[in-house]
Amino acid sequence: MKVIVCGAGQVGSNIARYLASEGNNVTVIDQSAELIQKISDTLDVQAMVGFASHPNVLEQAGAADADMIIAVTLADEVNMVACQVANSLFNVPTKIARVRHQSYLQPIWADLFSRDHLPIDVIISPEIEVARAVARRLQVPGAFDMIPLADGKVRVVGVVCTESCPIINTPLRQLTGLFPDLNIEVVAIVRNEKPIIPSGDDQMLAGDEVYFVADTNHVGRAMAAFGHEEPEARRVIIIGGGNIGLCLAEEIEEKHAQVSARIIEVDRKRAQYVAQRLSRTMVLHGDGLDPDILEEANVRASETVVAVTNNDEGNILASLLAKRYGCERAITLINKTTYQPLVHPLGIDAVVSPRSITVSSILQHVRRGRIKAVHSLREGFAEVIEAEALETSALVNQPLRDIRLPAGVIVGAIVRGSEVIIPRPSTVVKPNDRVIILAEVGQVKKVEKMFAVRLEFF
Repeated sequence: MKVIVCGAGQVGSNIARYLASEGNNVTVIDQSAELIQKISDTLDVQAMVGFASHPNVLEQAGAADADMIIAVTLADEVNMVACQVANSLFNVPTKIARVRHQSYLQPIWADLFSRDHLPIDVIISPEIEVARAVARRLQVPGAFDMIPLADGKVRVVGVVCTESCPIINTPLRQLTGLFPDLNIEVVAIVRNEKPIIPSGDDQMLAGDEVYFVADTNHVGRAMAAFGHEEPEARRVIIIGGGNIGLCLAEEIEEKHAQVSARIIEVDRKRAQYVAQRLSRTMVLHGDGLDPDILEEANVRASETVVAVTNNDEGNILASLLAKRYGCERAITLINKTTYQPLVHPLGIDAVVSPRSITVSSILQHVRRGRIKAVHSLREGFAEVIEAEALETSALVNQPLRDIRLPAGVIVGAIVRGSEVIIPRPSTVVKPNDRVIILAEVGQVKKVEKMFAVRLEFF
C-alpha cells in the first residue's frame, strides 16, 4: 500500500513508523527540514520538505498512485485542503484528516465533509477521542485502561497487580479452574516496562501491568479477582478547561447523569466561555496547583481528578497534589512518552496519551481485511484487533488447537450474536463471528491476511 503522511510531528512520525515497519510504501511531507531529516535518519520512508496542501508537492510525493493520504499537520486548514487536492487532482481513494478546532465538528456543519464539499473519508478529533478515553476509564475504577469492543459486549481492561492481588503467582492456565464461570482471558503483561505475550505457564507478579479481555457483564467480578473493588466515580474534578476538558465535561453531562463534574480553569475568559457551554458543571476560575482552589472544588469528597491541561508537568503535579489533599484517584494527560514510566510509581493511577489515542483511531481505518476496530497498546508493542471471520478465513471451522497462530498472537474472545465466548483449545470459530485478537506489531500483517476477503469468496 502506498501512503502519504502529511505532518512529521509525533502522530505523523508514529503512523509512518507503523506503516513502514509493515512494508508499506510511505512518503512523509512536512515544512520543517529538521523534522524531515529526523524522519529520514530513523525510518525507512521517503521524506520531503514542502507544504502538504500544494498540488506540486503532493504530485512529487506520488499522489497520482497513492492509496491513502493521512493529513496530521498542526493546521486543520492544511489538513482539509490537502485531502481536497488529493481527491480533486489525484483521485486518492482514502483520505484521513486530523481536525482539532471544534467549530468544524459541530453537528450543524456535518455536511461540510460530504463528498460534494470537502471529500474527507475520516475525520479524527484528538480532543473528542481523548475525552471519550477518559470517560471510559471512569466507568471501570481501578483500571488504567479500558477499551470497549464488539458493540460494547467485550472490554479489554488494563490493571496493575498489587501485593494484595489474590491471583498473583498463579499460572494463568489455573485461572479457569479457580474461576470456572468467569469469562476473562489474560492477553498481555508488562513487567518492568518489558511487554510479555503470556502462555499458560506464565504467572502475574506484584507490580505487573496486566491486560485482560472480559465479557462486559463479568468486568466487575474480574476486577474483584484482581483486587480492585473501587467504587465508580460520582464526583469528578477536571483540571483544565481547554478543548479536552470541555469535551469531557460535555460527555459526562450527556452520557453520565450520575456523575457530578467541576472544572478548574486558570484563564478567566476561557472559564467564562466553558461555563456558558455547560449546564450542570461548576466552573471555577483558578490554578489547579492552588490548594485553596482544590478545597473550593471539594477535592476531599471527590473520587477522581482528571488533569488535562496542555502542560505535562503541571498535570502530574496537580494530580499528585489532589491525591495528597484527599482525592482517591488520578487520571493524567501526558504527551511526553519519557514521563510515562515514572507516573505509576509516583501514585498516578491512569495515564492518557493523546498521541497513542490518535494513532489508534487512524490505524482502525488503515488496517485491511474485515477489521472492525484497532487499539494500540503501550506505545505500540501490540494491537488489540476486532475482526469479522469470513467463510474463507483460515481461522474458521476448526478447533483453535489445530490452528497454527503466529507467535505473539492470542485470541482473547469470540462474539457470536449476543454470546461472548472466552476461547479454549477446543473452541471453533464460525463464519460471521467477531474475533478479538491481541497481536504484536510485527504480526499484524499476518492477522490482516487471516481476515482478508479471498477471491473464492465471490
